[in-house]
Amino acid sequence: MNEVALDFPRVWVEFPDPEASDPSAPAQLFRCDLTWLTSRYHCIFGAGCHGIYATSPGAGCCTLGAHFADKADERRVAEAVARLTPEQWQLRPPGKVRRKDWVDVDADGARTTRAVDAAGESACILHNRAGFAAGTGCALHLLAAAEDRHPVQTKPDVCWQLPLRRTYRTVERPDGTNYLEVSVGEYDRRGWGPGGLDLDWYCTGNPLAHDAAEPLYVTAEVELRALLSDAAYDVLVELCERHLGSASKPAPHPAD
Repeated sequence: MNEVALDFPRVWVEFPDPEASDPSAPAQLFRCDLTWLTSRYHCIFGAGCHGIYATSPGAGCCTLGAHFADKADERRVAEAVARLTPEQWQLRPPGKVRRKDWVDVDADGARTTRAVDAAGESACILHNRAGFAAGTGCALHLLAAAEDRHPVQTKPDVCWQLPLRRTYRTVERPDGTNYLEVSVGEYDRRGWGPGGLDLDWYCTGNPLAHDAAEPLYVTAEVELRALLSDAAYDVLVELCERHLGSASKPAPHPAD
C-alpha cells in the first residue's frame, strides 16, 4: 500500500509550559502536531512491517545502529545491556559484555549501537533475528517486559521515541525576549536526515499502520509524558480531545 505525501494540511497547537514560574512570560512553550497525535498510527513490527530496507525486511527500523542522544542515554542503555541474558539476547558475546562489543563510532564521531551481519541479515546487534527462541525484535524490549518496565527505561532514546520526534527552537519575541519552543510531531522520512527519502519502506505515512483502536496520544502516553512532562501531557490530552470532538474535524491524517 502506498504512503501518503509528506506534506499535507496539519493542525498544530501551542501552549505555555503549565509549570512555568512566570505564566505571563513563560520561558518554554510546547508546540504539538494534533493531526499526528490524534491519528490512528501504531507500530506494526512483526504484523505487516516491511522494514526500512528491502534487504532486511524482518528488522523493521532496527537495520541501522541507534544514535545515542547523549552520555546519559548511553549510560542508561549500558546498564540495561549488562542485565541481558543469553536467553534474551541472541548475539550476546560470551563472558563479560564490554562496551566495545555493542557500541560503535560512525564517520562523524557519533556513538551508536553496532550494526552487524548475522543470520543473513544486517541490523543492530541488539536485534534478535528470526528464529530466536525468545522471539524476533529488540533484546532491550524483551528485557523491559521481563522486568515489568516500560521500554522507555531500557532502549536508546531514539528507539523508544519513534514515531514521535521532539525538536527544539529558540524563538525571539517582538519585545526582544525569547522562549524555548519544544515541538513534538511525526517522525516522518525526513526525520532520518538526507537518507530518509531513500528508505525502501516507511510506516508513519502508510495506511497499513493507521488502524489502531485508539489515537496515538493515548497509546503513546508514557512516551509523551517523558518527552513533555506530566503536567504538559495532561494539557495535551484536553487539546487532543477538543480537536477530535470538533464538528468540522479539521485536517485528519490522510493515512487514517
